[in-house]
Amino acid sequence: MTSKQSITKVYSKQKRADELAKLEAALYVAGRPLNIKTLGSIIGTRSKKKVRVLVDILLASYQERNSALELSELKGERFVLQLKSQYVPHVKRLAMRPLLSKGPLKTLSYIAYRQPVMKTKVISVRGSHAYRHLKELKTLNLITTEIFGRTKIIKTTDTFADYFNLSYDIRSLKRQLKSIFNVHDKLDEN
Repeated sequence: MTSKQSITKVYSKQKRADELAKLEAALYVAGRPLNIKTLGSIIGTRSKKKVRVLVDILLASYQERNSALELSELKGERFVLQLKSQYVPHVKRLAMRPLLSKGPLKTLSYIAYRQPVMKTKVISVRGSHAYRHLKELKTLNLITTEIFGRTKIIKTTDTFADYFNLSYDIRSLKRQLKSIFNVHDKLDEN
């Protein structure tokens, strides 16, 4: 092997390590699922194949580690770096700030439980401040709207299901929410 080939090989390894580090950093900072296109933009490539190879390397790396973090692949070639569920109870109190404040979270829970729901119904139940909540929820890609006559129909998105670790199927999701709400009501009674 010539010295030029040796230098090229070292450079290639360093570049790959740098790209892997950038992808890992993006997934860590985002705190939400990222798709292949977004990850590609982080390392300056449009090659989905290249990004997929790098993400597969990261996935394998996280599977081999005995770490509190896990890298998971979600529907639609999206990836999320998150805390393993068994560690959440131990560190939950240290979380800096939630994704949503109380008002938008209540609006989101109403939408999730009643979906598909008309925008007018959400505003009627949650009040005029819900307009602001809906805007925030749409910006975070937690809800989607469809025009239906003179109003809009609101539903939750796959991002919502991923973030809250719920089912994509609306019936299953509603059952999960009912179970969560029942547990919460029992805790409030005590």
